[in-house]
Amino acid sequence: MAAPKNQAAWLTKAGTPLEVGDAPLPTAGPGEIVIKNAAVAINPLDTHMQDVGVFVQQWPAIFGCEVAGVVHSTGPDVDRFRKGDRVIGHTVNLVSGRPQDGAYALYTVVPADKAAILPDHISFTDGVVVPFALEGAVCALSLKVPGVAMPGVSTPALALPYPSLQDPTPSIGKTIVIYGGSSSIGSMATQVATAAGIHVITVAGAHNFEFSKSCGAAQVFDHKDPSIVDKIIEAVTKSGNVFVGIFDAIASPDTYAHDLAIFAKLGGGHLACSHPPPADVPENVKAGMIFAVNDIATPVWKEFVTPALQAGKIKCLPPPLVVGKGLEYVQEGLKKCKAGVSATKLVVEL
Repeated sequence: MAAPKNQAAWLTKAGTPLEVGDAPLPTAGPGEIVIKNAAVAINPLDTHMQDVGVFVQQWPAIFGCEVAGVVHSTGPDVDRFRKGDRVIGHTVNLVSGRPQDGAYALYTVVPADKAAILPDHISFTDGVVVPFALEGAVCALSLKVPGVAMPGVSTPALALPYPSLQDPTPSIGKTIVIYGGSSSIGSMATQVATAAGIHVITVAGAHNFEFSKSCGAAQVFDHKDPSIVDKIIEAVTKSGNVFVGIFDAIASPDTYAHDLAIFAKLGGGHLACSHPPPADVPENVKAGMIFAVNDIATPVWKEFVTPALQAGKIKCLPPPLVVGKGLEYVQEGLKKCKAGVSATKLVVEL
C-alpha cells in the first residue's frame, strides 16, 4: 500500500498568496499526534501572519491554528488517542515555527495535550471552530501569573477557575464584561466563563443578541448604543457580584475608550485584550494581551472538552461558514476573513 502524500498551502514570503504544493509527511514525536485533517478554520491572526509574517520563524511557512480530522499516528508515549479517532486540535506553529505544526495542510502535528476526541454527533466542520477560541478563552480567564505575549506586552492573569461540567454551574459571585460577544473568541469566552460560574455581560451588535444569549450571556448590550458605558456600569452594579474586569475581543480605540470609562466608575480590574492594550492605563487596571498557547489549558483539553461537547455544555459556536473544499480555498478564506465576518467562522473542508 502506497504511503499517503502530504500537501500544504505554503507561504513563501510575507504579503504573497498561499501556494499549494507537496509537503513532507510528518511523524509524531513524544507527546504528539499526527492528524489527517478533514477541516481547518480561518482566524484573523492568520491574516496578519500572511500579510506581515508576524510569528513566522522559518520560510517557507505553513501556518493556521485549528484542525479537525482523524488520528493518523501517535507518538510513542501517547495513550489518550489511537489511530482512527475523530479529534479536534489546536496547533502550535505559532510558538514552534515548525511547518509540520501548521494547520493548512492535509496532515498536521498536534500536541496530544491540545487535542480532544470529537463526539460522533458533531461534524468536523462544526468541531473545528472550537480549538483556538477555547485555548484563547482559557488563557485569558485562568492564568494566575502574567506571562509575555510579545516584547513589552504581558498576558492577562485573571486567575478565574476552570469551566465545570456541573449542570447547572453554581455561581462564584463574580461578573465579567465581554466586548465582542459574537466574535469567535468572544462567544467561546462567554461559554467558558459561564461554565465556570461567572456572570457574563456581553457587548455585541443588536442582530446578535440572541446568539450571545445562546452562549450563556446573562445580559447583552448594543455596541452602537450611545449610553452603553452607563448601561454596563448599571448592569455590573445590579449583578451584586465582584467585578472581575473586561475581556475585549475587539480591542479598538473606541472599545478601549469605553473600557477605561467603565473601569473609572467601577474601581478598576483586569483588562484582557485580543490586541496590545492601551499604552497608558490607570494603576488600578491590570491590562494584558491574550496569547493563545499555554499549558494552562491542558486540564481543560484532557478532562473537559469532550464531555462538555457531548453534553452540550460547550457548543460549536459561532457556526461555520464553509468556504470550499480543498487547500486552494484557504486563500479565499483568508480574503473573506480580512473583509470581516459576524457571528460565523470561516472553515475549509479537506
